[in-house]
Amino acid sequence: MVRLERCLVGGTFDRFHAGHISLLETALAEAELVEVWIAGDEMAGNKSPLIQSFDERRGAILDWCSERISTHELEDEWGPAPHRADCDSIICTPETLPNCNSINEKRLHAGLMPLEIIEAEHVLDETGGIISSTRIRAGIIDRDGKAWLNNKDREAIHYFQPALDSELKEAMGDLHLGPENAPEVAMSSAIEDLTFGILVSVGDVCTATLLDMDIIPDIALVDGFTKRTELENKVDLSSFDVLIGANNPPGQITPSLIDSIEAALHNDQTTCIEVSGEEDLAPIIIHLLAPLGTNVVYGQPGKGVVIRHTDNQAKLECRSILNRFEVR
Repeated sequence: MVRLERCLVGGTFDRFHAGHISLLETALAEAELVEVWIAGDEMAGNKSPLIQSFDERRGAILDWCSERISTHELEDEWGPAPHRADCDSIICTPETLPNCNSINEKRLHAGLMPLEIIEAEHVLDETGGIISSTRIRAGIIDRDGKAWLNNKDREAIHYFQPALDSELKEAMGDLHLGPENAPEVAMSSAIEDLTFGILVSVGDVCTATLLDMDIIPDIALVDGFTKRTELENKVDLSSFDVLIGANNPPGQITPSLIDSIEAALHNDQTTCIEVSGEEDLAPIIIHLLAPLGTNVVYGQPGKGVVIRHTDNQAKLECRSILNRFEVR
């Protein structure tokens, strides 16, 4: 039976996840009513441009539970907690406990009773890390704390299955049309859709086209071939700060490719991965490992250039596709 009347909780609540659910469930178990104060767009935007809008974040909470919970916009660091006389409790996680103590000091100075502090434990993901919006935006875990690419998948060789052929031949993103003998036409259109995230170029023609346009991708993957034909003139890779090698035979996704992509994503310098074999399947792994907001561009033979931004849907699609590869 609940013993408190009204509990306050504040936060950004981006990418509403299992940790948020545990926090609110704890509050509801202790208090009859819970007020959720959600950081407004201006306040949240100072943390990260990837944070969802206030309406999206608020909607996710109300979709989960609208009984005994009310939602409000938080416009400053403290919110109403220092001066509300009709509340008797506040809930926090261990790292925000000092803020709650500061709030109670302010209340005492204002002649109010201190709030009872409920400290909720963190929820851990399957790797032992804390489930957090930051780790979700970084592309490491999903909202349930499951790794997008687990250790078993990282260590296995995945073999392409013919049943996936028609699906993977379709553009997995926005297709920008252009003549094959002038790839800069499609690429010029594609780069207009770039977001603030890093730029990853997959394929020799895409990479060479970007370099010719004086755009150095943050990460590029090349294998010296186009449409299974070896290039006479290899891409000049001298513009990249770091060159990494990877072994990845055609029709496979190997640990070598996975490791090289992960290393490039954690490198602050422009990086080109020179693949011995084939890089056609690399976008699957890139989306699974990349932070949200990453721009992935690759060529669509005979049609133009595809750009896909890494988001939750892209990760879900790539996880589904990888699960249909044969693993040995």
